[in-house]
Amino acid sequence: MLARSITSLGRRAVLAAGLLALTAGASLTIAADAQPQAGEMAPAISLPDQTGKTVNLADYKGKWVVVYFYPKDQTPGCTTQACEFRDNIFEFRNAGAQILGISVDDVASHKAFAEMHGLPFPLLADSTKATATRYGVLTKMGDNAIASRQTFLVDPAGKIVKHYNVGRDDLVGHSKLVLSDIATFKAKN
Repeated sequence: MLARSITSLGRRAVLAAGLLALTAGASLTIAADAQPQAGEMAPAISLPDQTGKTVNLADYKGKWVVVYFYPKDQTPGCTTQACEFRDNIFEFRNAGAQILGISVDDVASHKAFAEMHGLPFPLLADSTKATATRYGVLTKMGDNAIASRQTFLVDPAGKIVKHYNVGRDDLVGHSKLVLSDIATFKAKN
């Protein structure tokens, strides 16, 4: 009986801490699949892009793929990150790499975001949140579930070679870091 009461109190404390974090504007990770690790095959992706065309990760077999998850179209941090990838697009193309941006926003939102900022790569709409869940990046922010800002570098064989947990302070320079890592991994092979 005592152990049961302690367990019940423990659950209440966890719930109270979670509610306190949410009311303070913090994010809370939602139970999701474990994040894929370096050396594992990247989970399948099949989502519509900003034009409504279905894009599959498998379509890029033989190329390096940068799969970056971001919280929301048209927000300052997400715009900074997307525009950095845009500004380095020719370097990514020269490296044989494809960029895929993913958020839980819908196709129309992605279309407006891509057009407003001239984004020359697919923005994939994960409106069911299934892909963000498979990659273990789904996060609760207030009343909404969003993708946390994380990047997975996938090699030409479809394996994840690096995972980046991108903080707000890491936005500027993130795309250059990914380019540098691609060059390093290519030199090792």
